[in-house]
Amino acid sequence: MELQTSHGEGRMDGRKDTAVEALLEQLIAQGPNHIAGVFARAFELAMELERERFLRAGRHERTPERQGYTSTHGSSTMENAVMAEFGIESLSSSQVSRATKLLDEELQAWRDRPLGEISYLFLDARYEKMRHGGVVRDVAVLSAIGIGPDERRRILGISVALSEAEVHWRGFLESLVARGLRGVTYVVSDDHAGLRAARRAVLGGATWQRCQFHLARSAIHHAPNAEIRKRIGRQLKTIWAADDLAKAETALADLVAGYRDSAPKLAGWLEENVPEGLAVFTLPEHHRKRLRTSNPIERSVQQELKHRTVKIRVFPSEDAMLRLVSAVLVEIDEKWASDAKAYIKWECQDA
Repeated sequence: MELQTSHGEGRMDGRKDTAVEALLEQLIAQGPNHIAGVFARAFELAMELERERFLRAGRHERTPERQGYTSTHGSSTMENAVMAEFGIESLSSSQVSRATKLLDEELQAWRDRPLGEISYLFLDARYEKMRHGGVVRDVAVLSAIGIGPDERRRILGISVALSEAEVHWRGFLESLVARGLRGVTYVVSDDHAGLRAARRAVLGGATWQRCQFHLARSAIHHAPNAEIRKRIGRQLKTIWAADDLAKAETALADLVAGYRDSAPKLAGWLEENVPEGLAVFTLPEHHRKRLRTSNPIERSVQQELKHRTVKIRVFPSEDAMLRLVSAVLVEIDEKWASDAKAYIKWECQDA
């Protein structure tokens, strides 16, 4: 039997889903210390939704289905009903603390779960704001995506610290190895501070592909005038689109020669840095499109994190940040694991 809902009810349910998601995210992020505020907002939401359902209309909304306007007695009756349904009056701070502790234990178990063979590895970082020592600091959130024998993307790990220094990146990569990460042949990332040295120390046998998107953006910043900035991106795309490594290297050499006299600093930068974006040509042709940039981690992970953390603005602690970020990544990882479509098909290795 198919349930029928009015337009107003569908709108209210949509509001409920969005608002409840925001409340849950704040609860996950803030933990038990801010539970009173979270439940106050949850209670206000429940009261408004209950009022709208009773009246069959939103606040100040005139609809044919509207059933009148609430009185003080009506509001009181609904308040008692909502209180009873939520059970707020019997919820103690110790119960909230236990629930938060269980959540943290589950997320910690996920972060520490054993890994295995991973051929391709994506690494990236983003920054969130957090209170530390009485001031607001920018905190680096490192994340790793891997592709293994099951041909699916998986989120391998996450780390939170006050910088992208080598010691942070190195500790993060070593933690992945300690959990069983093995078989990495190819790493994609931007040239993050500290990552280069850490990658060489921990994953020295893997080929490194510098993200072509970030390379092109850096080239634009190094261009000496507006005219060159407009065309340098297109010129690099011609190199990325070459049929093989030899043709890409020839196209790069021509590009460098073309700027040697008119923009010598740019020419030197291109000659030194762009070859780091050509490692993808060592891969099977069918794999290159997905493995030339770090966009798979930026679009699927970083943008989702940004969407979910923007409501928090400033995290009160590292624990709060790690809790919310981990919860978001668990959702993404479970979605990827259940995806029926392979991200990389290993049988297509013949170029």
